[in-house]
Amino acid sequence: DLLPPPLPKKQLQRAESLPEQGPSQHCRGDPTPWAGSILYGIPPAHPRHEEGAPSSIPPWDRPSWGPKKPLTKSQSLGEPVAQSSPQKAPSPSPAELTFGMMDRELGQLLQPLEGPAGVCGVVLGCQAAALARLSARIQEELVGLEEWQQLLEAELAGKSWAALSILDWEPCCESRDAWYFRVGFTFEQTQLVFAAKVPKPGCASLGVQSSLGAHCSIQRLIGRFTDRLPWELVLPGIPGEQSQSRSGEEPARLATRPILQVLISPEVPYQTLAGFVKGSHGLHRTSPGHYERLACLLLLQVCMGLEHLRVQNVGQGDLCPENLLLVQCPCPPRSQQGKEASLSLPRLLISSFFKVKGKRRPCSTSQEQDWTEGLTAPPSLAADELNVGMLIYQILHVDISLENTLGFRSNRLPEIPSLSIYSTGLKRLAMLLLHRDPCKRVSVEQARSILQVLLWGPRQELFARSKKTLTLLRSWVEVKRALLLLKFAENSAGAGMSPSLEEWLCCQYFKEVTEHTLYQVTQALYA
Repeated sequence: DLLPPPLPKKQLQRAESLPEQGPSQHCRGDPTPWAGSILYGIPPAHPRHEEGAPSSIPPWDRPSWGPKKPLTKSQSLGEPVAQSSPQKAPSPSPAELTFGMMDRELGQLLQPLEGPAGVCGVVLGCQAAALARLSARIQEELVGLEEWQQLLEAELAGKSWAALSILDWEPCCESRDAWYFRVGFTFEQTQLVFAAKVPKPGCASLGVQSSLGAHCSIQRLIGRFTDRLPWELVLPGIPGEQSQSRSGEEPARLATRPILQVLISPEVPYQTLAGFVKGSHGLHRTSPGHYERLACLLLLQVCMGLEHLRVQNVGQGDLCPENLLLVQCPCPPRSQQGKEASLSLPRLLISSFFKVKGKRRPCSTSQEQDWTEGLTAPPSLAADELNVGMLIYQILHVDISLENTLGFRSNRLPEIPSLSIYSTGLKRLAMLLLHRDPCKRVSVEQARSILQVLLWGPRQELFARSKKTLTLLRSWVEVKRALLLLKFAENSAGAGMSPSLEEWLCCQYFKEVTEHTLYQVTQALYA
C-alpha cells in the first residue's frame, strides 16, 4: 500500500521576549567613571557592589544590563515595541535636600512650585531640617555617641575596684548624697577618666538612676558594682577618715571598711552648683550681665532635665544646689579660651532621683496647707516649680526661706535687685513659679520657654512699633533661624572652632519654637 504523502511543514514565526526599556542607557563597561563633587552637583563614582549588600546606586544610575523586571507577555518580531514610561520618582522632601543633589532630583521638586512663595517654603523647610541635624551633631560631641557608651557599659560589666586605677585619694566633688572620685580605666589601649560615685548612707535613688534614658542634663551611669571601699580613699565627714594612714601599708582595720555599692559615670564633676554660687559673689558684682546670663543658662538646663524626668515618671530627689553637679564641657569655644574658668558655661547634671508613685498633687484650697506640703512632704512633681523658683533666688545671691520669710502671711517675695537686662525677667519668672495659688503657677515646661525668651528673644522692643501678632512672631522665628545657620557657617571657617554648650541650647530653642508658643510666653513674661 502506498503511504499517504507527508503533510507540508508549516513555517512558524518565532516569538521573542523583549526587555522593557529602562530610563537609563549607560553603556556596559563604560571606562570613564563620573567624578564626584559637592560643588557641581555631579554624582560620585559608585563603589563595586558586594554580593549580599544592599545597593546604594539610585535606580536611574544603574546600568541597563542590570536585573530586569519579569516579563508580562511575549512579543513577536515585527510588532511595534510599546514605549513604557519610566515611573516618576517621588519628589524629595526639604529634609533630604543637599547642596550636592543632582539637578534632575532638584527639578522634580522645583517644577510644581508656583512662584517665590513656594520656593520660600522649601527654603524654610531646609533650614529647619539643617538645624535639627546640626543640633544632633553638637549633642554627640557634648555627651558622646550612644554606641560608644554601650561599649563601655559592656566592658565595665563585672569589673570592680581592681580594674580601676584611683587617680586621687580625696573626692573631686562632694554632693549632699555622694562622694565622687576620679578613676582611670584602660579601654582599647586608651586611658579614660571616669567618676566613681560612692553614695552616702541613706541614698535611695540607685535603682531609679540606672533606668534613666540618656540626656544632656541627667547624670549617666555606665557601670556599677558592690565592693569593700579601698583604704586609700578618704571620705570627708566620716569619723576617723581624716587621720587614716596613707603610708602604703594597708591598715589592719581594712576589714572594717564598709562594703558599698559604687556607680561609674563618664562625666567627672568638679563642683556643685552650691560651690559655684558661693564662689561667684565677686563675678556677680563686677560682671552682673554675664553672671545673670550664666544663671539663665544653668536654670534652663535644670528645667530641661526635669522635663526629661517627667516623661519617665521620675522626679528629682533633692533639687538643691548641693545636688546639682557641674561638669566641664569637652571643648570650650575658642572665644573663651584664656579667660577665667568661671566665665565658661559648664554642663549641669541632676544626680538625685526618686520614682513617682502617686499622681500629681491637685490644686489645694488652702494656701497655707499647700505651702506646707510643698516644703515638708516627700518630693513630688508638683514641688519642682517651687524648687526652681527657690533656685533663682539662691543663684542670684538673695536669701530666701519660704517657710520663715513668707510666714504664710505676706504675698511679697524678697526683692531681686535690677543689675542687668536679665534681672527683671528672672524676678518675673520667680514670682510665677512661687505663686501662692498653685493653679496660677507656671509649669517647668513654661519656665523653660520663658528662660529661652530671656536668652535669645524676642525682647519687648520688638513690639514697640509693631503690634504683637502671630505673623510678626512667625517672621521673627524664620529670620532668626536663618541668621543662626549663617552664624554657624561663618564660624566653621575659623580653625579650631567647636560649637559650645550655649550654641547647642540655642539650636534646641530655634529647632522647636513656634509663633504660638512665643505668643503665650511673651504674654506671661511681658505682662
